[in-house]
Amino acid sequence: MDKRYAIFDMDGTLVDSMGWWHRLGQDYLESRGVRPTAAQLSPLGPMTMLEGARYCKELFRLPGDPEDMAAEMHAMMDDHYRRDIPLKPGVLDYLASLKDRGARCCVATATAAPLARACLTRLGAAGYFDFLLSCETTGTGKTRPDIYLEAARRFGAAPGDIAVFEDAYYAAKTAADAGFYVVGVFEEAYAPDWEALAALARETVFDWRTAL
Repeated sequence: MDKRYAIFDMDGTLVDSMGWWHRLGQDYLESRGVRPTAAQLSPLGPMTMLEGARYCKELFRLPGDPEDMAAEMHAMMDDHYRRDIPLKPGVLDYLASLKDRGARCCVATATAAPLARACLTRLGAAGYFDFLLSCETTGTGKTRPDIYLEAARRFGAAPGDIAVFEDAYYAAKTAADAGFYVVGVFEEAYAPDWEALAALARETVFDWRTAL
């Protein structure tokens, strides 16, 4: 595929942030005096922050509005995005190669748009993307194809002409089921799902430094 259009997930695909995200739910709940089990934390994976806040409020009967809880979680991640989350090695070279070929690219992320934009700007990657979409804006996580379809609408292109780069199997499957050309990207946090992701994807990227 010539990849004239490309949609990139951010966390775990472009930036090495999954360690912080995987601890966010636990860190937040512990700050509220709750010690969750791994089974209780597991459903948070595909959720937006607001969906996660609603889930935690209902499950643990926490006081406060979900919107305020989500804002508190945003604040916990804010410093990481603005200070220390790095790009995955080789990402800038890959993005530059797409730009040189005239490709149009965007970011579709579950992270709130201001955090994502601040991170990519700090890392010198923001200029490679035509636009950035957040699941917080579209209102659904990546178990639904809304964010990919909105990106396709903005590109003015059909799903089959657009490459979607994802590290999470559930998100990749959502994109594939909606007719997009899926490129699976290896992420250590999702290593147990790599075999399934590689089987689903039309292409794979194990290391951006060797993907050119």
